[in-house]
Amino acid sequence: MNKIIRLFNTIKYLKSKQIYFRLYYFIRNRYRKKMGFKYPTFENIKSSNLIFEKSIPNYKSYFANNKFKFLNIEKEFDTIDWNYKNYGKLWTYNITYFDFLNQEDISKDEAINLIYNFIENENILKDAIESFPISLRGINWIKFLSKEKIKDENIDTIIYKHYMILLDNLEYHLLGNHLLENGYSLLFAAYYFQDEKLYSKAKEILKLELKEQILDDGAHFELTPMYHQIMFFRLLECINLVKNNTFKNQELLVFLEDIASKMLSWLKNITFKNGEIPLLNDSAFSIAPTSDTLFDYARRLNIKDINLALSQSGYRKIEKESYECIIDIGNIGPDYIPGHAHSDTFNFVVNYENKPFIVDTGLSTYETNQRRTSERNTSAHNTVEINGKDQSEVWGGFRVADRAKIIKIEEEIDIIKASHDGYKKDGITHTRIWNFKEKKLIIKDELSKKANAIARLHFHPNITKENIIEKIICDKEIVFYTYDYAPRFNTLQKAIMIEISFEKNLELEIQL
Repeated sequence: MNKIIRLFNTIKYLKSKQIYFRLYYFIRNRYRKKMGFKYPTFENIKSSNLIFEKSIPNYKSYFANNKFKFLNIEKEFDTIDWNYKNYGKLWTYNITYFDFLNQEDISKDEAINLIYNFIENENILKDAIESFPISLRGINWIKFLSKEKIKDENIDTIIYKHYMILLDNLEYHLLGNHLLENGYSLLFAAYYFQDEKLYSKAKEILKLELKEQILDDGAHFELTPMYHQIMFFRLLECINLVKNNTFKNQELLVFLEDIASKMLSWLKNITFKNGEIPLLNDSAFSIAPTSDTLFDYARRLNIKDINLALSQSGYRKIEKESYECIIDIGNIGPDYIPGHAHSDTFNFVVNYENKPFIVDTGLSTYETNQRRTSERNTSAHNTVEINGKDQSEVWGGFRVADRAKIIKIEEEIDIIKASHDGYKKDGITHTRIWNFKEKKLIIKDELSKKANAIARLHFHPNITKENIIEKIICDKEIVFYTYDYAPRFNTLQKAIMIEISFEKNLELEIQL
């Protein structure tokens, strides 16, 4: 019964479009399999070499001598297996993205050989012909072929065929960043093939999704700094495409540039002075381009630099002489696609003297396993866990059932107070007050009634127990533990975490 309730509390937030397309694709694909359906082949496909200003080189994958490295895991093949599954689905996805075509040291011949090896195995491809890999691979192939001024009908035929598969399987069942990636990629294909049908769909998706997915303060609505960097990078790539090629007379340029200005503002606001993003929600280093490289790319594309205050995203950033603090007083979002959200309401992170001090646990895996669950749990974040329960019910790797909602926010100069109802089943409201002084941060936690509560702080691996004793002041017992800090996929580092138990009220002072 509990599983049924949890499932109901998960799917009740889905959009009707998501439910419709999940059912439609399921029924259609079963019927097609029974009927032996195959996508047609295409002939006489014509393409155009596109012009691009200098972009950002590949930043997350590596290839050399049949050896691939993705997500900090390396694999050497005698014969490349494009369906290789031993390292999980995300690793398999990465080998089929072909990001390595745009690494700085790959040779033209190496790259073409990889493309042809992939084409020769097309009849046995599995994950590679799903919509998301097609989207990313299409952009990478088009950029590479255009850069090298390669005209190859065999390659173009496969690209076009895969875009027809994408057009037939747009990720309306998922929405969010997946559908936006579909739209970005379709725009590249429309320009490459001078194709009206592809352009019409790309324009429709980008107009609708960018308006919805980019919030008033410029944040991408999945509220994950790493994904914001990725979505912003892809938007800049589209601006590069539209700005430098004559197809459709740049009709989307102003719209795309306006969105880019908003996204640039949010990224500048959320990035620490040392150039790093906070590892909030599903964020990890070495996956997206760094903020500094994105700032430079935006500058070269003449994106207007505006400053929007942090608001709708629920994040706030306070800067003092010696420290920066980013706090989360927002809801899990968006309701219908919370797959990258964590149970972390009232989480916060601190950089002290331009170095990470209090950090988020981070992200090491997308596999549906205990590690993934523990990294999303309330106990993995710098907030309060009550009665041993999560504030929001994260489960199944990418799902959220019952979730905490912000019910009150009060903001003054240097004071932020907020309340959430994540423990309403226990009749408890949690209120947290941050008081930002020049040389210290005071945090007060208040529960509406007594309970077994634990406040936790997670420290960067460079922070010692002596550092913590020197800087953390509390009238209750502080218990020290070690935890696994996950700054990158498949990377764990031992660090110190403290727990402070209380029943109703807690005051904590952090000397900075």
